[in-house]
Amino acid sequence: MGFFELFFLAVGLAMDAFAVSICKGLSVKKYRLGQSAIAGAYFGGFQALMPLLGWLLGVQFESLIKNIDHWIAFALLLVIGANMVRESFGKDEEELNASFLPRTMLPLAVATSIDALAVGVTFAFLEVNIWWAILLIGAVTFIISGIGVKIGNVFGARFKSKAELAGGIILILLGIKILTEHLVTGG
Repeated sequence: MGFFELFFLAVGLAMDAFAVSICKGLSVKKYRLGQSAIAGAYFGGFQALMPLLGWLLGVQFESLIKNIDHWIAFALLLVIGANMVRESFGKDEEELNASFLPRTMLPLAVATSIDALAVGVTFAFLEVNIWWAILLIGAVTFIISGIGVKIGNVFGARFKSKAELAGGIILILLGIKILTEHLVTGG
């Protein structure tokens, strides 16, 4: 997996955190840069940790499922992407909570990074430098989440569903690309 594929994957994974960050920005009366840093640290940190955990899990089973790894990667990315697309059309409004305390941010960070755990499992079957991947995913999510808090505070909820839709489409396309490359090259 090359840099651009990994970068687009990181952006796709960051879209859930971006959407939640927009909601956090909506909830604050007076924006402070520290709020963006806190959101970025929580979301970026967990988006980096979860693929590592998924990769560690995946390498345990790599030899058992090497012949179908491309199908697993495709299925996981398709399901995650389709779920994000579905959520982008949902009318469910998330409760706005202005708190940036750990008891509020930790569950949000875990919830938005579950997808990254599944992607980490696929990394075990692909040619991916896991350290570079988690660094890039974490950094991209940190930046996008921090920007999301500011955007939410300034512009409101206009971008939330578009971010989830874009992220879902990116993940679906990456899944299709992985499957297609394997079927075309046989490798």
